[in-house]
Amino acid sequence: MLDDVQAAIPLGFFLSFVIGPVFFVLLETSATRGFRAGLVFDLGVILADIFFLFIAYFSSSQLLENLSNQPGLYVFGGVILLVYGITTFFKKDSKAQKPRITHRMGGYLGLFAKGFLLNFINIGVLVFWLGVIIVVGPSLDNDPNRIMIFFSSMLLAYLITDVFKILLAKQLKRKLTPERILLAKKGLGIILLICGIVFIIKGFLPKDQLNIQEGIERIERIRE
Repeated sequence: MLDDVQAAIPLGFFLSFVIGPVFFVLLETSATRGFRAGLVFDLGVILADIFFLFIAYFSSSQLLENLSNQPGLYVFGGVILLVYGITTFFKKDSKAQKPRITHRMGGYLGLFAKGFLLNFINIGVLVFWLGVIIVVGPSLDNDPNRIMIFFSSMLLAYLITDVFKILLAKQLKRKLTPERILLAKKGLGIILLICGIVFIIKGFLPKDQLNIQEGIERIERIRE
């Protein structure tokens, strides 16, 4: 169990620093409306992640049951990551990536709903969770308890990291120049490409030729 938690924490950390609309809105909300507003918004985001995670898990449960005996199904998860990486790498930067929360969005309930909906409308989040579950599930022996511990630890690490982001929101916003944002997106795309290729190769190799744990260490640095 401890090994599962240790493997999940870095993924949750890197998940928190993926550059996307939610990232910018969280910083803006925290900088302009304070810690509690940022935290409430972030809880809405995490609820959407949990919702997508359940959808991805139950929709891929049959794949998880067969994956140990049919390594070729790793190709499916690898292709998801590969396509996601290509999309991320070549996606043009746009000022629309920085949506703003207006002060007309009154109350904490409104902020919570805003965080949930902003994450929920991003279908890429579901694609990401589906790819991660397909890749990580077999390394956890497809054990529901281990899977729950792994993803709970990952989301907790994500939340804790976001708390520090909220506290440092003003400083982080000043350092995120358009050039740095574009560079971060390109780097994320390359990491996704590498991970996708690794798991596609895994699908074509004998079972003992490529350890899935190595894959977990690589996938710890992905998401959009």
